[in-house]
Formats: sequence, C-alpha cells, structure tokens
Amino acid sequence: AGKEISYNKFRNLLAADSIQTVIIQQDKIYGQLIGADTTAQKTVAVMGTAKNDSSKVTSSNTAKPAFIPKHFYTPWRLKISQTEKEYQAWVKREFNVVPLDDPNLIADLQKHGVDYRGKLDSHWFSNLFFNWVIPFGLLFLVWGFLFRRMGGGRGVLNIGKSKAKIFEADQSQRVTFEDVAGIEEAVEEVKELVRFLKAPDQFTRLGAKLPKGLLLVGPPGTGKTLLARVAGEADVPFYSLSGSDFVEMFVGVGAARVRDLFAEAKAHAPCIIFIDELDAVGKSRSQTVVMGGYDERENTLNQLLTEMDGFDAGVGVVIIGATNRPEVLDVALLRPGRFDRQILVDRPDLNGRIQIFEVHTRTLPLSEDVDMKRLASMTPGFAGAEIANVCNEAALLASRKGRTEIVMEDFQDAIERVIAGLEKKNKLINPHEREVVAFHESGHAIVGYFTPGADPVQKVSIIPRGIGALGYTLQTPLEDRYLMSRNELLGKIKGLLGGRAAEAVVFVLISTGASNDLERVTQIARDMITVYGMSKYIPNISLAEHTNTNFLGLRPPAAPHSEKLERLIDDEVLEIIQTCYEADKKLLAGKRELLDAMAQRLLEKEKIEQAEIKQILGPRPIIKTGQTTVNHKRLKHKKSSKEADTCKTTTG
Repeated sequence: AGKEISYNKFRNLLAADSIQTVIIQQDKIYGQLIGADTTAQKTVAVMGTAKNDSSKVTSSNTAKPAFIPKHFYTPWRLKISQTEKEYQAWVKREFNVVPLDDPNLIADLQKHGVDYRGKLDSHWFSNLFFNWVIPFGLLFLVWGFLFRRMGGGRGVLNIGKSKAKIFEADQSQRVTFEDVAGIEEAVEEVKELVRFLKAPDQFTRLGAKLPKGLLLVGPPGTGKTLLARVAGEADVPFYSLSGSDFVEMFVGVGAARVRDLFAEAKAHAPCIIFIDELDAVGKSRSQTVVMGGYDERENTLNQLLTEMDGFDAGVGVVIIGATNRPEVLDVALLRPGRFDRQILVDRPDLNGRIQIFEVHTRTLPLSEDVDMKRLASMTPGFAGAEIANVCNEAALLASRKGRTEIVMEDFQDAIERVIAGLEKKNKLINPHEREVVAFHESGHAIVGYFTPGADPVQKVSIIPRGIGALGYTLQTPLEDRYLMSRNELLGKIKGLLGGRAAEAVVFVLISTGASNDLERVTQIARDMITVYGMSKYIPNISLAEHTNTNFLGLRPPAAPHSEKLERLIDDEVLEIIQTCYEADKKLLAGKRELLDAMAQRLLEKEKIEQAEIKQILGPRPIIKTGQTTVNHKRLKHKKSSKEADTCKTTTG
C-alpha cells in the first residue's frame, strides 16, 4: 500500500514521468514510482561470445542460460540480507492516493506511458463475516446461555429432558424412620408402601395391587418432604423434583419432561417419584383457562394424568406428591387410580411435640433441668420445622453466653424469640409510653388470670421485640384442645381487650397500642356469627362459602347474603365486643390495686415469670381450660392518628 500522498503530488509525479504502474479502484489509487530495474540489479548479462569475458565461455556444446542471477554464487548467509534490502527499496517506491473527480486522468496516464489497470472492490468476505457470521454467532451464544439457565445447565437440545434428581438406595437411606416423629399415622402408611416395594408377594398373593400414588397433605413444616424421603428405605431408586420443574414458558416443554421422567422411571422400576409442591403443576384446569390461547400448565397436567393412568400397576412405579393447598388441585388428579391415598400430615399434638424435641435434641448437650414435656406444652401449634428452629436457636443462645450445656432458660428464650421476635433492649421509649405499655400488658395478664376459659399466663414482658412490638403477654394451655364453646371464645375476646380496658381505667385516654388486639377480636366475633353459628339473632347459620381446609391460613369467601342479614351481623358483632369491653373495665376497676402492683413490678424488672405473677395476683380461681392461645401484643404508639401496624400472632 505504501505511503499515502496528496492528489496534487500525484499529478506532479505523473507530469514528471516518475510513475511506473497504477492500479485504480473505486476508493483508492495505488501506484509505484519508477526506479532502478530490480531485474537488472539482480542479474548480469553473460554472453557466450562476449569478447571481454571469453574466459567464462566453456567448450561444452550444452546450451547456456541467457542470464545468470547476480547472486547465483552468493553465499546463503548474504542472500537474506540482500533480499530484505531489495524488498525495502521496492516498498519505498509504492504510494496510494485518494481519487478525486478527474476526467483527464486516464488520458494523462496513457500519454505518459504509465502501466495502469482497474480493479473491482471485492468485500464479500468482510461483508459475510461482519454482517452474517458475527450477528448470528452472538445470537446463538445468547440463546445458548438462556437455555442453559432455564434448563438447569442442559443444552438447547436437552431442554425437554427431565430435571429430576435421582438418589440411589445408599444415598436415600440417610433419612430413616427414626428421624421422623409426631406423625405416627402417616409413618405407618409410608411403612406399608416400603414393605410393598420390598416384598410385593406378601400383598399380591391376596390379589392386592401396588398403589400408584400417595398424596401428602398438610401445613408447611410438618415433615411432608422428610416423610417422602424416608420412603427411600425401600432400597429402590428415588426421583425427587418440584412441580415447578415442569412449568416453562416454551410450548410443550413441560409435557416433554413428564414423558421423559416416566420413561426413565419405568426403565429403573421399581422406583419412587417424589413431586414436591404438586399444586404448581396440578392446579385445577378451571382456574387456569386461557380464553382463546394456549395454556402450557394445562397441557403439562394432561400429560401427567395420562402417564399416571397409563402405566401398569405391576411396573412398580409409585408417585408421592406433597402439597399444602389440596383445595386447588384438579379433581381428576385426586381420583382413585391416580393418587389412591391421601395422607394428612398435621401439626403434632403434645406427645408428638415431645417426640420431635427428643429427635432434634439427641445430639445436643442438654442440662438436667431441660423438661421436654414442659417445652412441648409451651409450643402449642408448632410444626416440626418450627420445633427444629427452636432447638437451633437455643443452641445458638447457649453458645453466645459461653455455656457448655443448653439449659431450660435457653429454650424458653428461643421460644419467645420465635414467637415474638428478637429483643430490642436498646430501643429508647419515653417514660410515659413505657408506663402505658406496662399497664396495657398488666391488663391482659389480669383479665386472662381471672377470666373463665382463658389459658394460664406464663410470662409478661415490656421489652420491645420484633418490628414495633413494645410488649407481650404469653399464655399457654395445659392440654391440647380441638373444640371451643361460646363462653371460651368470649373469654378469649375479653383477654384480648384487657389491654385497651386497662388504658381506659388508668389513663382515661386510649392509645394505638391495641390495634392488633382489635383486629383479632373483630375476626373472632365475626367468625362466631358467620362460621360457627353462635349468633343470638341468626343461630345455626354458616355464611362461609366452602369449608375446605386451607393450611396457608386464608379464610374462605363469605357466601352471598342480604343487606338486612349483614346489618344484623354488624350489630351483633358490635354488641359482643362492647359487652366484653365493659366487663373488662369493671373487672380491672375492682382489681385496681393488683393492676398498679403488676405494672409497677414490670416497670422495675421488665419481665415477670409465672411464679411471680401468682405471687402478685394470689391464687388463681378454678376455671375451665380454654383453647390454646399465645398472645403476642403489638404496641406501637404514634403521635399521628394512623393506627399501629400489626404482626402475626401464633395460635394453637
């Protein structure tokens, strides 16, 4: 290419006959200047009949070359240097220039005897590379990355493969039946399945068939997944996956994964397939209808139904599903022949909680004062996962205090931390608000202590906990309860209104600290009328639209009813709450000395345990044991008129 020169210089060189060769392109003119003849520099004419060089002529008749290269006899060491010098001299003669609109250029080149020629611009390779190869290459790289992320690391061609994780017999036995406690009935059902897989002849001799599916239903944290893994004791391959693994944004991928899963399972039969969170793929088709469109979830469910109904019972493939939302599952999925058995994995009772505590503490260094029965009675309504969390928190608290053993106090603090949240001893509260909190919690404790149907008060505290909670009153039952009477529900309402009543008796003006109490009171009173049929004006009528169990705590929608009926409900709810509130104020006014004494003790010590509560209030009257209750009061005082936020309350 040489050095670029100006067009003016190019014309001057042309006029001076200094240009030897020119190549003309559309956007560039390449040329070479006239210089010493390189061929003449490299060769020397040698004539066989030359008069001045006759000594070099031989007598042989062999024809001699007309020209012999000058460095034909040059040593090879000098050839490279000589060639490089000649090449550099040749390069210096090259130049290029940007063409201008010059119609006389060709005529002038012809006039000065310049060897010129044209050359077409050929950019096909660069156009192909930059316009096609690079864009499509980047597109395929991006697609490959996205497919690997959505397909769990699989390639584009393997997106329809099943994402199930397989655990062989030796791996699945890490969890045994000894690790499961508190759900004996469910364990027995799974044990029977294990025996069926291990020794099918014991059952088939009487004509029994292997169940195709088991559905584990229950609240979160009760051990459904753990129970399914225990089924691995059958010494067969165990496939584990989630219902969301089938659902993709691409059409047909979910159904393809279902087909691949069952094909692989049949090849390794007998085996177990565990699908966790079955509601992600098995939701009722009436709830997933896409008008005028295509629903990938419905197609996946149809394929699952076909596979479950199609394989032979003698193949030895068992499906175990787990969900905490059985009410949203499709009815075709729950019929006999698909999920033959539905096993309820419920929250454990008192004995079950004792066994769960023993399972989770068998590897912990416990002090002699740790009482499993007392711990179980302090955790009503706790599931297995929550009890495991309590044990872990107790171990962490003991380690933080530098103990070598976990004592009962650590477990009590762990339970309070799980229920009410972390203590915030450094939170600054002005003296007046602190006094209001003390009387508020004292009102809860006194009303609960002297009200029939209320649970025993275990602890009262005015130490802030959690998000905005300035105090709480802990009440635990003496035994597990499953039914409640109208008087017990009224007693619960009175206990919840005790804090607001104490504020009214002592300070006359009330605060925003009872916002959470009022929400629960209103819901209990309304449920008494609309769900339990305990109304005086419209008795024995339930307005709940359906009674399906919802383990997530969502309440069923109310059935349609008239405006007159709604007015009666509102009037009776108001009457119940107002009657209980007046009864609380009357009770606290009659026990004002006890209210002042307990509030003063709380201001001094911030915490009062059960023994000290009995010492202040005296012997508790004999009252009927009520429903399991753990009152966690949120007290959040604000100067604005906006009510305080509420927090979740753990109830049994």
